Amino acid sequence: MEAWVIWLLAAALLGIAELLTLTLALGLLAVAALVAGLTGALGLPAGAQAAVFAVVSVAGLVVVRPVVRRHVRQPPPLRSGTAALVGREAYTLTEVSRTGGRVRIGGEEWSARPYDPAAVIPAGATADVLAIEGATALLYPTTTGGPGGRDTAGETAADRGTGKETS
Repeated sequence: MEAWVIWLLAAALLGIAELLTLTLALGLLAVAALVAGLTGALGLPAGAQAAVFAVVSVAGLVVVRPVVRRHVRQPPPLRSGTAALVGREAYTLTEVSRTGGRVRIGGEEWSARPYDPAAVIPAGATADVLAIEGATALLYPTTTGGPGGRDTAGETAADRGTGKETS
């Protein structure tokens, strides 16, 4: 069997192994084996084929792989606009009910309503922003800022720490 055929078989095996591992290293070695096989098909000696394989392998692993990995592992895109408000905490300025209300989110005043239409969030409470619909924030109550710092279940932070129930 001629050397270039062996290089092509090695390239095929490395390519299949790359598909199974997804490391990119084996794929670059498969490309190097393919180039070495093409060099052998041109009639160059085995030493030249090995040198071509080595040069292309090193070039792929040292130059190409870091660039590709950097592009694959980009940080998630920054959220901006109303998408950046989802998940933030809102402070209720007025009572928030299904008919509306006002909240402060990140220093800006927004119209709001509870995510659960049956819920009523009193003024001075904190709530999580679940979504933004147009210019209205949809909220889920976390605590009320009222007397005693009671949350929506009527418990204070101290009660939650002790497991004590309130009526």
